[in-house]
Amino acid sequence: MKAAFYHRYGDSDVLQYGDIERPAPGTGEVLVKVAGTSFNPVDAGIRGGYLSDVFPVAFPHVPGIDVAGTITELGDRVSGWQVGDAVVGLLPMVARGAAAEYVLAPAEALATAPTSVPLADSAALPTVGLTAWQALFEVAGLTAGQTILINGAGGAVGGYAVQLAHQAGAKVTATTKASAAERLRHHGADQLIDYLDYTATPVADGAPFDVVLNLIGTTADETEALAALVADGGHYVGTMTSGPETTTRGLRSQRVFVRSDASQLADLVGQVDTGRLTIDVADRRPLAEIAAVHADADAGRLPGKTILTPA
Repeated sequence: MKAAFYHRYGDSDVLQYGDIERPAPGTGEVLVKVAGTSFNPVDAGIRGGYLSDVFPVAFPHVPGIDVAGTITELGDRVSGWQVGDAVVGLLPMVARGAAAEYVLAPAEALATAPTSVPLADSAALPTVGLTAWQALFEVAGLTAGQTILINGAGGAVGGYAVQLAHQAGAKVTATTKASAAERLRHHGADQLIDYLDYTATPVADGAPFDVVLNLIGTTADETEALAALVADGGHYVGTMTSGPETTTRGLRSQRVFVRSDASQLADLVGQVDTGRLTIDVADRRPLAEIAAVHADADAGRLPGKTILTPA
């Protein structure tokens, strides 16, 4: 089968596209014919070796932690799934990924794919959708009537976070580039800030916030400025940057690391199919162009969530 893979850590040019052996499902696994995977920043982090202490991989490694596709084979002791089922899932970080024509997936990690969008586009949901859900509700416990600042809302996680926070009845303030403003207004942002001046007092109108969700990398001083916007007893949640080392005023600070959860993913799929949640796809590229996609990401040129599809 065709797949993208690399034999060593390095820049995007370590990625190759060629033939590797098609795997067979083991106990508790299914074989999925891949309709699409999506690029996530963690893919580049693993490829570059920056996360080797956390996510050590065996070479050759196939990237792609998001999968959308159709089950073609069942391993032993798999129940609840049948050959032909369309599924989505977040795969284990260190396993061979979905940048291939076929991929093995733990059956317990999968959810039925949305029916209201093209199957390949469903690959834009698992990692970033689960990250947003877990940050907002598992970590921050966001509820109706609360206020939230989402810093860096124009990205893939931010788009879902704005939608989910709005649906939960929170008042949403979002920082974003002007190019994403219309999309985020449509998703339910109550206030948009084009540029967050971390040296200003206050940094953002509407402070203090019950929750600050920081989706970008910030310096220690910038992180402190964001944490200062949290109300007493509120939550600072970061995806790329941890909160202050010492906290006061009852501030609860935590960095979120996404985990696969089929039940949560099924809930997100349900919201997609009822029209309450929009999957945003900025670009679709052939899997053979994966090295160029990684290069564009490294250079900050990706236009947004990018789907990679096998031939």
